[in-house]
Amino acid sequence: MTTIIGCDFTSRPTRSKPITFAVASVKDNLDISDLKINRLLKIESLNEFEKLLTEGSNFLSAPWVGGFDMPFGLPRELVVALNWPINWLECIKHYTSLERSEIREIFRDFCSKRPVGSKFAHRSTDLIAKSSPSMKWVNPPVAYMLHAGLPVLINAQVTLPGLFKGEKTKVGLEAYPGQLAREIVAHQSYKSDDKSKQNQDRLKAREKIIKALKLGGHSLGIKVTLSKTLERELIDDASGDSLDAVLCAVQAAWGLKQKQLGHKLFGLNPKMDNLEGWIVTC
Repeated sequence: MTTIIGCDFTSRPTRSKPITFAVASVKDNLDISDLKINRLLKIESLNEFEKLLTEGSNFLSAPWVGGFDMPFGLPRELVVALNWPINWLECIKHYTSLERSEIREIFRDFCSKRPVGSKFAHRSTDLIAKSSPSMKWVNPPVAYMLHAGLPVLINAQVTLPGLFKGEKTKVGLEAYPGQLAREIVAHQSYKSDDKSKQNQDRLKAREKIIKALKLGGHSLGIKVTLSKTLERELIDDASGDSLDAVLCAVQAAWGLKQKQLGHKLFGLNPKMDNLEGWIVTC
């Protein structure tokens, strides 16, 4: 039986803002249409994150397929303009060798030379998913998420289809929970780290997303099963981190389903740019 995991990642995990994992299982590997969420894990450091992916735990053991909410690559336009390596692994090694302060200044300089409205370079997949450009260093700082998270996946020998060959029993897919959430609640916000914005409207939006997931009422067609206790936790977590982890798990399950149907890249676009990477459900 393959375990499914969803990971809501943060580049600076703490007790108050941990990395959140949803650990799940599917009823039948040959017909992945029902996803049971077994537990949520809160990871408070990058070292703990790497240890979990490398060694596993009582709650998480290989084989697994995971959806990780972090970009797996930078825009080709940016990489070429900066004269960085265009081989994915060499590019990531160069990028992650830089300090965050260096990255911020390099990217600011790049943006300063571009016209208003086109400051950032975008990956093809970001344009389709309507996600933040992977070079963005603030609100949200996805560039730092890439910087902190990808070295961990590489060191843990997680296979990233189309990009990096690691262990066959550990597969990581780039997920974007906002894409699936938007399908259900459109542009209604369902989360905020700002406590002053954690209101009833956002709570109702989380309830609507959870209801749709339980019914399989979305384009991925996967039904989510979870205990009343876990459902309450998803509703009450106003940051949305717990719900985002579950959304990532649903996207990972969809990717595994595509693999079972014969798609070698777990549903990723076969014409994906092997420098930029690809979000699994685009």
